[in-house]
Amino acid sequence: MLAAMAVVVVFSGVVQGYLTPLLPELGARLGIDGVGQNNLYLLAQAAFAVLTPLLSRLGDLHGHRRLLRIALAMVALGSLLMALRPTPLTLAVGMVLQGAVVGFFPLLAGILRSRAPERGRTGMSLLVGALLIAIGVGGLVAGALSEQHAVAGLWTAVPVAVLAVAAGIALPDSEGPRGGRFHYGAACLLTVGLTALVLVLAQGGTWGWTAPRTLVLGAAAVLVLAAWTTVERRAENPLVNVRMLSERRLAVVSAHTFCAAFGTIGFLGANALFLGADPDETGYGMGLGPQAIATVSLAMVVAGFAGSTATPRLARRIGDRAVLGTGGALIALGFLGMLLFHATLPQYVACALLVGLATGLFESITRTLSAEIVPAHQTALAVGLNELALSLGAAIGAAVIGALFAAHRLGAHIALDGFLWSWGACAAVALLGSAVALAYRAGHAPALAPLEPLTVDGDPA
Repeated sequence: MLAAMAVVVVFSGVVQGYLTPLLPELGARLGIDGVGQNNLYLLAQAAFAVLTPLLSRLGDLHGHRRLLRIALAMVALGSLLMALRPTPLTLAVGMVLQGAVVGFFPLLAGILRSRAPERGRTGMSLLVGALLIAIGVGGLVAGALSEQHAVAGLWTAVPVAVLAVAAGIALPDSEGPRGGRFHYGAACLLTVGLTALVLVLAQGGTWGWTAPRTLVLGAAAVLVLAAWTTVERRAENPLVNVRMLSERRLAVVSAHTFCAAFGTIGFLGANALFLGADPDETGYGMGLGPQAIATVSLAMVVAGFAGSTATPRLARRIGDRAVLGTGGALIALGFLGMLLFHATLPQYVACALLVGLATGLFESITRTLSAEIVPAHQTALAVGLNELALSLGAAIGAAVIGALFAAHRLGAHIALDGFLWSWGACAAVALLGSAVALAYRAGHAPALAPLEPLTVDGDPA
């Protein structure tokens, strides 16, 4: 079962890693300028934010394996569509379909906790490690293929998709009672609210943070999400049980995830910019090419794999709260190191590897704790909330970094001060996440009331 899950997670990592090195050259060939490429990322971010709670809730209602198979089919179809006929339209549709990748971890967590609860921590740490390695390898393979032909790199995910779909068919389903109804009104409100929020975060720097449309759309996002919260609290069959957020441990883990993702994931694009910057033109950077940048990224995810696989053993020795706090502290230390030591490649890579190691720690421990905190029938939803916190943290981190870069633009380049302020912001938010972790207290899964009357074979459970 773990082997089949690992194949699914490897597919997730390849999908998340292979497009980034391809889009600049593909954009030039297909007539997609920088704004158009940013809009493609915007579509992907919106799909991530919207699909995370939807797939998680549907999995808890109708079976984790069934929804995992649907999500696998969506991602595979999107990958194949882009590879067969790359156009601006097919890239947009394909990246939206690939957004279903955010459902993989919550749904797998539901199966893992049901079928092998004693292997939950070890299994989750191995899956996170496989994900990180696959992200790095996917980008490296896609970059190598694109050097032969620009479109060839788009086929990177297709053979892995075939293996992942087969693995999804082989997986067992989770056990336990199911029932209830899907709240379509809440789903619509959540979709509109999250889409507006992601749009503001992605485009605010371009429009201007005080521009009328930014302020209006931001206010609309807040109002719609507030209305969604009210509807969920009053609903007999809510889409998301917002009472879960009153569980202190889940709130702490989600807040820590947000802070950790702000820098570790939000800075990935900027990391490539710094590594690729020509020091003769900008006065900073390493002047690396695409393959060398992909190699550094791969080294970071290897460090992340080491951190992920060490997490269960480390948690037994020092405790969950200490692991959470250590992850945030290491992230902050890595970015502070970049702030002080960025003149040579060995110095910078050493700091980047520290961030990579901490990424494995936080992604493993937060997903594990999210699954353990709540009752078994809410596992996928709780892990889905953690994934949503991760996605929003990364999106807001990228938006803040983009705003700092825009404020320190020097002609056609970004001034070094833009990177210095960005490293400082990432370190500060990571320290905040480490401080939040101190509020975590170990305990047993709460006996929350079920979302709705549960039934087994038509009889009340």
